[in-house]
Amino acid sequence: MLYLHFCSHCWDGKQSQIYPFQFHSIALSTFGSLIGPFGGFFASGFKRAFKIKDFADTIPGHGGIMDRFDCQYLMATFVHVYIASFIRGPNPSKVLQQLLVLQPEQQLSIYKVFKAHLIEKGVIPASVSDL
Repeated sequence: MLYLHFCSHCWDGKQSQIYPFQFHSIALSTFGSLIGPFGGFFASGFKRAFKIKDFADTIPGHGGIMDRFDCQYLMATFVHVYIASFIRGPNPSKVLQQLLVLQPEQQLSIYKVFKAHLIEKGVIPASVSDL
């Protein structure tokens, strides 16, 4: 849990408890309200760089669907990066899936590196037979 200590002259020095969900909500809403609206400016700059007025003509006079969701693209990117960086922890099953895609020689090389690391840390005995 995250505890906030308010200043003593403001609220009698009381502590307030903020759950991780509330902290993440504050971070996401702050970005959404302060930076999110600039997605339209980024999209306009992108369109100006390519000298186009609208991304498409799906909605006459308003541009395409992408023109209606400029801010949401920036916000969606931020939310994805935020969740991947701060909320989700490492996922061993994804690492294992990626290792299984490698060639057998590459897998064996990684196995040897892990084995040496585990022996060095004292997790497994040095007498474990080598391949």
